[in-house]
Amino acid sequence: MAKLTPEQFADAVSQALGPRLVSLLLYGSAASGTQVSGRSDVNTLLICDATDEGLFAALDPALAPWVRAGHPAPLILAEREWRESADAFAIEYEEMRHAHRVLAGRDPWVGISVRREDLRRQLESELMGKLVRLRQAYAAFRGDPRRLTQVIAASTAGVLTMLRTALRLAGRTAPAAPEDLVRQAGAVIGFGPESLDDVVAHVRGRRRLALAARDPRAAAYLAAVVRTAEFVNRLSL
Repeated sequence: MAKLTPEQFADAVSQALGPRLVSLLLYGSAASGTQVSGRSDVNTLLICDATDEGLFAALDPALAPWVRAGHPAPLILAEREWRESADAFAIEYEEMRHAHRVLAGRDPWVGISVRREDLRRQLESELMGKLVRLRQAYAAFRGDPRRLTQVIAASTAGVLTMLRTALRLAGRTAPAAPEDLVRQAGAVIGFGPESLDDVVAHVRGRRRLALAARDPRAAAYLAAVVRTAEFVNRLSL
């Protein structure tokens, strides 16, 4: 699979779109320096003057090699949508704000603010949704280690995002490295950070998560999510 850097992708997008490009952002682990080679996605956000069939047609020559290289296509927003959606995507905006790099175009953050109440409302909703789905899977697969491992491994990135958001709501700086994040979140929120050691090692690519039937690590992981939901529910606006 051919190597293609974000900078090369940005050059191709700039040439393809010209003045229609407002901003191209690199965000997530690739921007924070916590990506795991061969496992982490290279995430990008493309903001344009508008989204129409002409834009997609112009983007094709730049996007096709990027996707063939194994990267996800960028998220795409019209500039008006970007400026009006901070309330709907409060968590995502804060995640991008804290770990991003402008690859092309101008800085899109001027005039963008995320309200604390929007951030807390979305976090509470997503935490409870995550919690009830994890409980459902835990009840169904406690005796099926393969399925239980898959469920917990798939949920980990989202849980780490929620821990970062909870720390920010509590007025703390959220560390980029997962092991530091879990340690600080455990101290502030009130769960044993060691309960997430194995999922952090999995996220970091140090060892694969492999749970046993009725594994106490799964129960401890679920308990940490419960404690986080309780903590966020008690946070005052």
